[in-house]
Amino acid sequence: MTGALLEARGVSKGFPGVKALDDVGFDLRYGEVLALVGENGAGKSTLMKLLAGIYTPDAGSFLLGGEEYVPQGPRHAQRLGISIIHQEFNLMPDLTIAQNIFIGREPRLLGLGVRERELNARAQSLFDRLGLALDPTEPVSHLTVARQQMVEIAKALSFDSTVLIMDEPTAALNDAEAEALFEMIDRFRSPKTGVIYISHRMPELSRISDRITVLRDGRYVDTLATASADPKEVISLMVGRAVHAERRPDVTDGPVVLAVEDLSTKALLRNVSFDVRAGEVLGFAGLMGAGRTEVARAVIGADPKQSGRITLRGEPVSISSPSEAARLGIGYLSEDRKQLGVLVDSSVQDNVALASLRRYRTWWGWMRDRTIQSTAREYVQKLRIKTPSTTQLVRNLSGGNQQKVVLAKWLACDCDVLIFDEPTRGIDVGAKEEIYGLLRELAAQGKAIIVISSELPEILRLSHRIAVMAEGHLMAILSNADATQENLMYHATRFGSEGTIAP
Repeated sequence: MTGALLEARGVSKGFPGVKALDDVGFDLRYGEVLALVGENGAGKSTLMKLLAGIYTPDAGSFLLGGEEYVPQGPRHAQRLGISIIHQEFNLMPDLTIAQNIFIGREPRLLGLGVRERELNARAQSLFDRLGLALDPTEPVSHLTVARQQMVEIAKALSFDSTVLIMDEPTAALNDAEAEALFEMIDRFRSPKTGVIYISHRMPELSRISDRITVLRDGRYVDTLATASADPKEVISLMVGRAVHAERRPDVTDGPVVLAVEDLSTKALLRNVSFDVRAGEVLGFAGLMGAGRTEVARAVIGADPKQSGRITLRGEPVSISSPSEAARLGIGYLSEDRKQLGVLVDSSVQDNVALASLRRYRTWWGWMRDRTIQSTAREYVQKLRIKTPSTTQLVRNLSGGNQQKVVLAKWLACDCDVLIFDEPTRGIDVGAKEEIYGLLRELAAQGKAIIVISSELPEILRLSHRIAVMAEGHLMAILSNADATQENLMYHATRFGSEGTIAP
């Protein structure tokens, strides 16, 4: 088929104090994957939510198959053939995987009770077709972030969709899982279908997309053919400025701030030992499920440890909860910002003050509101958080700007140890540079920093030393000078009965 499968004409959308989209137009052709890129706050997610019927445009129109398209809500959009995989998950944790996928579409007996066997069989058939190793009967609350993403993908593909919209679908996936997703997309695209693919990962665009449409500050900038597009040109169009890579950090010899010895948990970790020094960034690499996040959660007391010792500034400590860890000067930025990072129905300034409320409380119990506002304004400016004011609800910010609010919360707490779990997940190229600069600045101030990341180039760029995990064991700790993507992956896939530590 020829022409545009989906078209946007002069679309605008505003929120209180924010012009999210201003006269935006684009087209998706039959059989293609159109990449949609731009900095956080550029309007990508807002545009997709308009298409999915979640928001209503203030101006402009959409065409689907050449006819006017006016979705009345997400279910209506799905019936018309448009499905969306959101950047933030919309799953019900107490239901099973199968129940989440077919919610509202369950097979029922005489219109009453759910036919669970048939429901699970339908889900299993879908997983077999997509090549997903998921158990239909497992509760979603038991799944890792990566596996929840796979459930979201399966849910979207369970509809008879014409247009599939994917908002940062690989943010929580490792390379193998991402490639499996790309194969799913290849199987989905046909002369009657199309995909809109939002991603901040430049290498993915050449693998999966046919064209690249760029948005900046809520406006349409340009559309390029992927085959002839220069990544530097795309980045320049996105951010309006040049982005330069910096060399790897040199070795640091500051005093040990945090030492962990023989840390084990009932579920996964086995005798994990490491330390991190003042002024050092210690990276944690490994495949999904290797135990990187579990190490952080055990250190801050979010998960109970079975054995092990933790020493902070030379003194042994017993940490039973994240609040106690924060009081001792250990901050943790979770990989799941929606559930554990921010209060979306509170303001930016309330979120910034959340981890350090004692600092803002007077001796008679009142809060120093002016001090909170001043601190929040400082970090809004420093982190370039796109918000009309510090009183704006976090819910109204883009995903990347919500992530920056989480960063601001822990920076305002002034912790000696900062653990960043996937700190740039869902963040655009320009914002990544800002966060990298911030991490280097914190290290220069003498902070001890742990960075957990699924992106090996990011780990190599930021870390003085790199700890590699595999199946709950610490396999190696490498100096940056000795580390390459190849030997990091070697250690991440090499597992025996005992973890071995490289010198």
